[in-house]
Amino acid sequence: MAEELGKIEKPEASRFQGKKKLYIVPLLFSWKDSPPEYIEKYNLYWQQVREHIASLESRIGSIKIIYHESVTEAGDNGIEILQKLNPSSHQLVREKCLMGAHLEVAEDRETIEESMDWERHMMIGFLSNKVATLISQFYNEASKKRYDHIMQRIKDTLPDGDVALLIIREGHGIQFPPDIEVFSVSPPALNDIRRWLRERQDKSDIDIEEKVDQEKKE
Repeated sequence: MAEELGKIEKPEASRFQGKKKLYIVPLLFSWKDSPPEYIEKYNLYWQQVREHIASLESRIGSIKIIYHESVTEAGDNGIEILQKLNPSSHQLVREKCLMGAHLEVAEDRETIEESMDWERHMMIGFLSNKVATLISQFYNEASKKRYDHIMQRIKDTLPDGDVALLIIREGHGIQFPPDIEVFSVSPPALNDIRRWLRERQDKSDIDIEEKVDQEKKE
């Protein structure tokens, strides 16, 4: 079970000594023509992530290894890939690497591509329930294989007693073993962004319904 930030007292940090520790940061993206109100929340989110990580490091330990979703190369090559993938997480990773952390490979390229291909098919939509069921099954199998691979990489490359950072989208399917202490980084701005996205989706659904009703009347 993930520890919540703010509930960890300094005297309790000793109970984590000698254990593998993993800080998890939800990976958020901006997009082209993102609304200003989203960009404001998005920038605040990554600022708060830095603050929360700094608080964790002061209590539990400094980050030694970094894992990032969709990165298939380690070190400087991986950091360069990140710059194109997500400038915000790239900046965070680069800062930590300059302080002595190392970007490690967590993903397998073939497994990622398989999972992403099935995901694209899922987003298209289907006329046939049979096809929809089959594609959903293939996607779930590929996703499980992907997340199992990430977990195995963490187990194989994170030494006992060290601290790692994992940056990955919410809703991942990774099952963490009991010998890894997991700390979820969830700053207040994350809830604000979730709420904003829900409201935006609700408005979009209403707009679609109104358009359909208008077309029926015409």
